[in-house]
Amino acid sequence: MSATIAAESASGSIFAPTALFYYLLVPAVVLWYAYFRYSRRRLYELADKLPGPEGLPLLGSAHEFMGSANDIYKRMWARSNEYSDTSAIKVWIGPRLLVFLQDPRDVELILSSNVHLDKSVEYRYFQPWFGNGLLISTGDHWRSHRKLIAPTFHLNVLKSFIDLFNHNSRGVVDKMRKEIGHEFDVHEYMSEATVEILLETAMGVNKKEQENGFEYAMAVMKMCDILHLRHTKFWLRPETIFRMTRYFSEQTRLLGIIHGLTKKVIKNKKAEFQKGVRGSLAMYPGMKNADQVAKQEGKAKETKTEEPVGHSYGQAAGLKDDLDVDDNDVGEKKRLAFLDLLIESAQNGVVLTDQDIKEEVDTIMFEGHDTTAAGSSFFLCMMGLHQDIQDKVVEELDQIFGDSDRPATFQDTLEMKYLERCLMETLRMYPPVPIIARQLREEVKLASSDNIIPAGCTVVVATVKLHRQPEIYPNPTVFNPDNFLPEKSASRHYYAYVPFSAGPRSCVGRKYAMLKLKILLSTILRNYRINATIPEKDFQLTADIILKRAEGFKISLTPRKKSGLNITSARAPTVSA
Repeated sequence: MSATIAAESASGSIFAPTALFYYLLVPAVVLWYAYFRYSRRRLYELADKLPGPEGLPLLGSAHEFMGSANDIYKRMWARSNEYSDTSAIKVWIGPRLLVFLQDPRDVELILSSNVHLDKSVEYRYFQPWFGNGLLISTGDHWRSHRKLIAPTFHLNVLKSFIDLFNHNSRGVVDKMRKEIGHEFDVHEYMSEATVEILLETAMGVNKKEQENGFEYAMAVMKMCDILHLRHTKFWLRPETIFRMTRYFSEQTRLLGIIHGLTKKVIKNKKAEFQKGVRGSLAMYPGMKNADQVAKQEGKAKETKTEEPVGHSYGQAAGLKDDLDVDDNDVGEKKRLAFLDLLIESAQNGVVLTDQDIKEEVDTIMFEGHDTTAAGSSFFLCMMGLHQDIQDKVVEELDQIFGDSDRPATFQDTLEMKYLERCLMETLRMYPPVPIIARQLREEVKLASSDNIIPAGCTVVVATVKLHRQPEIYPNPTVFNPDNFLPEKSASRHYYAYVPFSAGPRSCVGRKYAMLKLKILLSTILRNYRINATIPEKDFQLTADIILKRAEGFKISLTPRKKSGLNITSARAPTVSA
């Protein structure tokens, strides 16, 4: 009997601390939750007035953001159609409140603001890649770097890239020749081309001396896949757990490839800079040097270019940002390409460390290639599906170039008005950046209703949804370049079309992208007829970091008899695939 008493005594001594712990834990959790709710009472009060799915207890609608990128896209699209008559939709993901805006007037309140500049918390997953680069930085750091970098993407600088745009575009035409006669994924070619164009223009290095551009592009794509997983698989969000998974090891390997290229680019450019070399190191037969470009630009100034009507370089002509400055307002010292200016600024006393330079190079290399690779791939697919529209584009190009196989000039790009409308329509239906997310620090009264968006929530501008509002674009699912006729564009709200975002945090490479794409895509269409067989209704869209197609961008090519690929015969030696 004494043994029984001893056993019970021992059992009691073991469970007593455990029971005490739970007795203390439960009230503590209840008190914490009560305080948590009380401290956010204004947020809950305002959120209750917004339409949107209530979701599950504690989880909200988090379960709807699980699955493949294509599944999430289709699910969110279907959900948004349930609230097509509302200007703002609330979505709870656990305790986080997301507010999706669908009215351009409300979009303007956010994107045009100099207050609502902070990116959403999901952007922190980019930090190992971009550090504190322009995409994710904020405050004074962002302002000073934006002010420094913006002039490097002004038209005066971009005009000096025309020869390199042409040379690389012809290289793509030559590389794709082996694909004639069968279907292939054009995105791989566009990814490699946009990386190599960036290297030789904004970075000012010779692509032959760098690592394989294709390997870099593939590493970027796989890195985006990992970031998307962290956005949708919530157990991967905590850094401690993520570091214990195989995805962390893969991320480390991919960043080794990505950062390896950027470090080599900076090292090579600095070495040449020390020798007094400025401008791009990529020179090919027939290319004009910096002095010749400047002389040509001086003559061009004598002829005034007509003021754009409707849209200008991918955004409403009425919208102005730090890229839309007069030629005379950009000093000669600022007329340097991106990496040239960063290196020179660091040497001239600007507070810019080697790490700052690396982070900005990493940022521009991603923003400048993956978005335009997706945009150009969608464009080619649209041309392949709409042969009548493709014929009109080629007819315009024939009027510009005639029977000549000469490369495009800057003036030629200004005359590619129908091609530009087709490109803008592509970016309307398939904007490369499908969502823009900002973290609100202050309440915002909506322009479209009496509702107020609470501070502390994440505001999401879903460009892919905004651009398909039937009240703004009649028959929004139909590819119609005439949506961007000047008279139609002029009648729309400025913020009804924002493929490059807008306002203070608009894409710094907007004009660079449009000019590059015009030359790249016109060169391809002058050489090949594009064919595509998968209809738009069967596109498996994946809205993760960049809008893409899960099944790839499948097209086929037919050489144009008129050109006979002659345009590639009168060019400098191409780089092997």
